[in-house]
Amino acid sequence: MESDILRLNQKFYQKDAVQTAKDLLGKIIVRKYYGKTIKVKIVETEAYCGAEDKASHAYNNKKTKRTAPMFKEGGHSYIYLIYGMYYCFNVVTASENNPHAVLIRAVEPLTGIKQIKENRQIKSSRTEDLTNGPGKLSQALKINKSLDGCSLVENSSLYIIDGSAENFEINSSPRVNIDYAEEYKDKKWRFFIKNNKYISKS
Repeated sequence: MESDILRLNQKFYQKDAVQTAKDLLGKIIVRKYYGKTIKVKIVETEAYCGAEDKASHAYNNKKTKRTAPMFKEGGHSYIYLIYGMYYCFNVVTASENNPHAVLIRAVEPLTGIKQIKENRQIKSSRTEDLTNGPGKLSQALKINKSLDGCSLVENSSLYIIDGSAENFEINSSPRVNIDYAEEYKDKKWRFFIKNNKYISKS
């Protein structure tokens, strides 16, 4: 019940991807499945800014079966597969048919550490290695294509709530692995909580 009260509403997601990417830092992803609950804090994001962004899957308004969720109203999920094995979780933002999205790049575990470790099955004993990358966090939270396009405002299995009112400094840098994006590869649209040990190794 408490989580539902704190759940981010539709209005939160109506902003452009750059603003939302910053606003999502410190917010908490709630993942529920098989009676289990995992909560993680968002510590790193990347903004993908619609049809003009050459790094975006929706560049030039490219709408396919894969990218269709990006064209929904802000507040939906966009989940895709990379390297044929890792899922990436994105938050769709802005208005309908304006395909902005925020990639969640890294999170800090808060509750459900036992479940996260079971889901990841890694040799490293470092807790930060569980969720310090987009593929890792999706594996840790059991996020896959079955959740693609779901409403983060209404879904009971995957949603985002407000975090505690902590103070932190936000740093920015160019996004990762988008050398093909020409002048857009240098946009400082990757945002992360300064000195947080859970950010990715990029």
